Amino acid sequence: MSHAHQHQAPAALPALRLALLLTLGYAGVEAAAGLWSGSLALVADAGHMVTDAVSLALAGLVAWLVTRPPSRWHSYGLGRTEALAALTNTLAMLAVVALIASEAWARFQTPRTIDGLAVSAVAAVGFLVNLLVAWVLTRGERDLNARGALLHVMGDALGSVAAIVSGLVIWTTGWTPIDPLLSVLICGLILSSSLHLLKESLHTLLDGVPFTLPLETVGSTLAGVPGVTEVHDLHVWSLSSRRVALSAHVLVDDMLGWPETLGRLRHAARELGIDHSTFQPEPAMQSVRWGQRPAALHPGTQPHARPSS
Repeated sequence: MSHAHQHQAPAALPALRLALLLTLGYAGVEAAAGLWSGSLALVADAGHMVTDAVSLALAGLVAWLVTRPPSRWHSYGLGRTEALAALTNTLAMLAVVALIASEAWARFQTPRTIDGLAVSAVAAVGFLVNLLVAWVLTRGERDLNARGALLHVMGDALGSVAAIVSGLVIWTTGWTPIDPLLSVLICGLILSSSLHLLKESLHTLLDGVPFTLPLETVGSTLAGVPGVTEVHDLHVWSLSSRRVALSAHVLVDDMLGWPETLGRLRHAARELGIDHSTFQPEPAMQSVRWGQRPAALHPGTQPHARPSS
């Protein structure tokens, strides 16, 4: 068996802290300006920045939690809190979408007076803040939450552009329906990033095989290791965005040579980006081939035989 555990303080933490301060601070400015000017687009953009701040705060907390060593109650550590935080953030973002969409519908029915020039000025500064936050995030580590937060910030930058356009149109033409229209556009940006995070976080929480690491690729690679006849009962899952685990039953030609074969299997797993691997050896000559039961009944047991030379 191979058990590699890494619990260093992540490089993303300082970047997340600074990004959080910048985002949350200017979200308050945008919200106040939006209420003062009457712009729903500006309030929507502030709401998006708040969800960004929540994402950054959760990411910062998780960046600390994942460094905690395994305990008697959490033998794998707390890496899964990363996916749990992403799921929580996604649900919060969906709530923001519902609130903004509801208010946009009310604005369509009852237009309000909006100070277009003030909206554009505040949104322009917000756009610059978003670019600065995005730059800060690219300086740190790109784990699940940091990548999700960066995606949100870039979407928020587009929302700021929408608010700028809304303010300019209202200032020059007086056409106020542009404000709720662009608010709906911002909702679309939030919804898009939310669904992406929802898919990824649920996949991780349900022990899904990493999207970038097909099970067939792992099986064929391990089956090609010298000394291995077949690989079955193969399972691959994510412990966190930085750690992938594997377990498998391995039919071997020679049990006496298992230490050398195990070393080659561990090396092959590390080459695939899997740092936590567990292999169960079985002598090929004594196998009753129970590992070849129909894959439709047990997908995880589909055997991967070594190609014949």
